[in-house]
Amino acid sequence: MGIRVLAISQGLGNAMPVYADSSAQVDFFIHGYTKLRFMGQDVYLTTTHISMIIVILAILVFALFANRAIRKADPNEVPGPFLNAIELIVEMLDKMVAGSMGSKNALKFRNYVSALFIFILVCNLSGLLGLRAPTADYGVTFPLALITWFMIQFNGFKYQKFGKIKGLFEPVFLFFPMNLISEFSTPISMSLRLFGNILSGTVMMGLLYGLLPKVLTLVWPAALHAYLDVFSGCIQTYVFCMLTMCFVADAIGETE
Repeated sequence: MGIRVLAISQGLGNAMPVYADSSAQVDFFIHGYTKLRFMGQDVYLTTTHISMIIVILAILVFALFANRAIRKADPNEVPGPFLNAIELIVEMLDKMVAGSMGSKNALKFRNYVSALFIFILVCNLSGLLGLRAPTADYGVTFPLALITWFMIQFNGFKYQKFGKIKGLFEPVFLFFPMNLISEFSTPISMSLRLFGNILSGTVMMGLLYGLLPKVLTLVWPAALHAYLDVFSGCIQTYVFCMLTMCFVADAIGETE
């Protein structure tokens, strides 16, 4: 006999009731657990929300311990392993931003890019802990891309002034429609790239764990986790942040 669960359509955020057999083990949907009433609308606490809360809490706890370790660090003593790890992360992120945006622009954007990198990376790696990666939901990746798009437009008008509008008509006036479409397609392409790659890994691992015998799932999926969660997750994090830096740096131009 089937049991009724609430599944959220991937990427669309539309709640639709579906019936799943209680013996079925394949599950990579977004489920709604608690229904709330907000401004006359039904709002659900979903798998994505729960995963994001866990990810954000994990990052906050790490940040608190890191802040405490830095404040209590003695410059006359050799730093411990934890402090060395923090310094390595900060230096790596600073070099990444400076290498893509220049040392002068890096001072303005390194905090945002670093926060973006850490958040997306932890979201992508959360599948290793049995969570459904929040970045496998288009409702997460699209707002992240929108933030980047607004930063592009803001810095474009700030530094280029009317040159930003003039660029839409270059090299000739006939290119205006294509340039305009290209401008507005940036958040869509960035969000779909991240969403599609992470979702495909989530679906593949869900099918693997649901269809294989339990004995095989104890060993064999480890290799796929290494690729789909670790390797692919790190690559997609780097690509998203690199595109963010390149687009913003291009919007600033050579005025800095």
